[in-house]
Amino acid sequence: MKKKSKNKWKIAGFSFLGIVLLVIAGLGYEFYQLQPKNHFKSVPVVSSGNSKQLTSEDVEVKEPVFNLLLIGSDERKGQNIGHSDSMMLVHVNLTKHEYDAISIPRDTRVHLDGYGYTKITSVQYIMQATKGAKKGVEAAVKAVGELTGVPINYYVETNYGGFQAMVDAVGGIDMNVPFDVKLTHPWYSENKNRVIGKGTHALDGKMVAEVVHERYSLKNGEYGRQKLQEEALKGIAKKALSPSNINNLPSLVNSIPDFIIASNMTTSDMLSLGLSAKDFEPNKQLEYHQIPGVGKRMYDDILKANNYQIVIDQDKINELISTHF
Repeated sequence: MKKKSKNKWKIAGFSFLGIVLLVIAGLGYEFYQLQPKNHFKSVPVVSSGNSKQLTSEDVEVKEPVFNLLLIGSDERKGQNIGHSDSMMLVHVNLTKHEYDAISIPRDTRVHLDGYGYTKITSVQYIMQATKGAKKGVEAAVKAVGELTGVPINYYVETNYGGFQAMVDAVGGIDMNVPFDVKLTHPWYSENKNRVIGKGTHALDGKMVAEVVHERYSLKNGEYGRQKLQEEALKGIAKKALSPSNINNLPSLVNSIPDFIIASNMTTSDMLSLGLSAKDFEPNKQLEYHQIPGVGKRMYDDILKANNYQIVIDQDKINELISTHF
């Protein structure tokens, strides 16, 4: 009788051990699949660059290398329409752990098929108003692809509320503010005319969103704001991908719907990207670029009036792309 009981527990023990081993094997396989060289064997192409085509077809790649467009919308809470208030194109090389980023000025003059010349910030707005949210963000992606001449594989769009939530989700950041910033157009009235001095500050999401929104008081206007956005993204990436936080990456990715308005990246895409970028050192791994241009008052075919636009240096774009993308 005792022998039978002993065998019973032995069988139960083996069964439990089998389940544990299966779970471990499953997690190991999932971790293996999330490694960039295994995960990014093919990538989508949202915009084909100079070919002026939109496509969602995947293409095979030899290395985990792709282009990612980050879009910051001025869309307010409860709305489903907004301007592309900030745009940053990132060339991601997960083999070399190198990232090259180019900011696209929001007032860049571009041609929108069927409408004429306007600012790139207006492309998303007018297409969302006429054809819906998805068509709007795809049109913005296409405009950047045509401007730079490179295929764009992924896009991630957030707004200032989402940006604020993102910073708070990692527990705030240490942000290097490269020059004094006076908040002339804050989201929150109590911050009107507050000055954030040059230096490194421990900031919560609310204040980071205020700082990266400011441009009117800056000496270099939009180009100054791009530098602030660069520093904020460095701070977020460094905090989120620090050794102390890397184990929290899955829960952070699961809360992404709180931050992101639109994206064609899956949860697995983001996890794989995050795992590859652990121990991220922005000053060594990220190279940041700005596109020079000349500000002019020009006719906007959508507004049917003159407004301030930036005519960018196409030769400089071509040089940046050929060197870094």
